[in-house]
Amino acid sequence: MDSRLEQLQHWISDTLNWQNYHIEVASADASFRRYFRVYYQDKSYIAMDAPPDKEDILPFIDITQRLLATGVHAPKIFAQSIQQGFLLLEDLGSTPYQDQLADNADALYHDAMQALVKIQKADTSGLEYYGEQLLDEEMQLMPEWFLNKHLNIQLNPKQQQIIQDCFQALIKHILTQNNGFVHRDYHSRNLMIIADNNPAIIDYQDAVYGAITYDLVSLLRDCYVYWSNSQVEAWALQYRDMAVAADLLEPIDDAEFIRQFDLMGLQRHIKVLGIFCRLWHRDGKKHYLNDLPLTLSYVLTIGKKHPETQALVELFHTLDIPKRIGTIEIPA
Repeated sequence: MDSRLEQLQHWISDTLNWQNYHIEVASADASFRRYFRVYYQDKSYIAMDAPPDKEDILPFIDITQRLLATGVHAPKIFAQSIQQGFLLLEDLGSTPYQDQLADNADALYHDAMQALVKIQKADTSGLEYYGEQLLDEEMQLMPEWFLNKHLNIQLNPKQQQIIQDCFQALIKHILTQNNGFVHRDYHSRNLMIIADNNPAIIDYQDAVYGAITYDLVSLLRDCYVYWSNSQVEAWALQYRDMAVAADLLEPIDDAEFIRQFDLMGLQRHIKVLGIFCRLWHRDGKKHYLNDLPLTLSYVLTIGKKHPETQALVELFHTLDIPKRIGTIEIPA
């Protein structure tokens, strides 16, 4: 038994004074956090283990309260030890959207977009601004970890300039978009199917204040699930109508909203190429490499539509990246 699990069990038995409980592994995520399911007196709970030297649980506690205040289904917090990095949370079940989207996508996405409109009105005071610096820092992960570290590609100055010009063009556009609360990982693995007030929302501790199209892209151009482009755009325009009705957006025509959605998505997928490779090369989490082909396919397919990113797509083809990584045919 590892030392952190032993400390967690002492906290449950000594501080919470729970006896005769049962604990089992629930899941781990891309950070150092782990989750355990705890059974006690015919109820189940989730215990979060966030090592204090590696993870700060205060943002999770803070954002939980902000989300609950909007009326969406975030986990209630029943007990906490900030010093030890432990939380006892509501158990939101074990069925993520990813498991049932194939059978019920329209209804599930409708619920998720309704919840998204609510959370985008959450209190954003004190949150980091998803502005030029952060947007750029994220995209720089792509040349560092995807091209250089993972593919061992050494770029010449002209190729480096193509990439940096693309990044600056995307940032310039994104900074013109409407802003609100941004979950930052609003996708099929972080939305749980639940009977009451679906979906239940998790993994929001990195929330920021920025463009409202970001979470919509995370949801509809998911790095783990894909749909035809026409279907994605139809859902995106349903969200547009919800956002206009909620005064998150001024009335905006279809083409301009899809352009905003596309360009925000390109920023996300460019940075995710770097993140997935960093998770392998730095953190030893190899399974994220399985999701590179879909992420790359989004960059290639959507990137060729827009002048801001066409040169980057051409560079990727010149470097033979689609053949080296593999791609997925995304229907029109």
